[in-house]
Amino acid sequence: MPPSVSEQVTRKSASNLALAFVMLPHGKRQAMNALYAYCRELDDVADEDDVPLSERRIQLAHWREQTKIACDGGQSTIPVVAELQSTIRQYSLSFELFDELLQGVEADLDTTRYETYKDLEQYCYRVASVVGLLSIEIFGYTNPKSKEYAVQLGQALQLTNILRDIGNDAQRDRIYVPLEALREYGVTEEEILTGQRSTHFRGLAKAVAHRARRYYQAARETLPAEDRGSMIAAELMGTVYWNLLRKLENENFPVLDPQPTKLGKPRKVLLVLHTWLCHLVGIRTPRYGV
Repeated sequence: MPPSVSEQVTRKSASNLALAFVMLPHGKRQAMNALYAYCRELDDVADEDDVPLSERRIQLAHWREQTKIACDGGQSTIPVVAELQSTIRQYSLSFELFDELLQGVEADLDTTRYETYKDLEQYCYRVASVVGLLSIEIFGYTNPKSKEYAVQLGQALQLTNILRDIGNDAQRDRIYVPLEALREYGVTEEEILTGQRSTHFRGLAKAVAHRARRYYQAARETLPAEDRGSMIAAELMGTVYWNLLRKLENENFPVLDPQPTKLGKPRKVLLVLHTWLCHLVGIRTPRYGV
């Protein structure tokens, strides 16, 4: 049987998040492939700089309409939304969460700067924590505190992404690190946009990394013990991104380069094997946030 559209999107992306799905049983892996493909395609609509903003707004409005149809039990005309439909039905995924995600994606059409960390936190919640809240419905949980875990881990992962992608985002005139933080460390927008390294910038990058670390720690402390087994894929995501954050720190934050820093494939495979082995022998202490 040929791969579904969602499977093709997931394989093509080679994402750290998609990597974690190998830890899941077949049914849940298929469901996460569908959810990931939806998020990936949605993000691509917003990021297609060659398409006029007005057209992208129309496209995202269409995605919202089609997602609502899918959540209400109708048949969507967008392939990845149609494939997500059985997952929406099986795991009772709410349109309210998808709408939050859409609002976060839409923000990228107009917002290229964030004034405060509070503003950025809302953005991170919408584009990352909401995906976590949808994902844990698929993973399964018994303790409602797992929702707070998803929120905290989402913030940690997105801040790590933001730190890693500073140079890449600057190429598109985007600065996600809040302006209040730039002022605190004496870094100008121009320095970031032109990739100027300085001791001031390293201080700023270190502060962002420290903030991300606090979210990893909060996720580590919030995850209920009884739900750690079902959160194996989320925990692998946390482990991979934690190792990426450590790599950025150890290399003195080479984040102004247009090409983002990545973990090598052998390192990722090792993390998958180690996480799976720990799961098999019952060792479920998080491997991040220490």
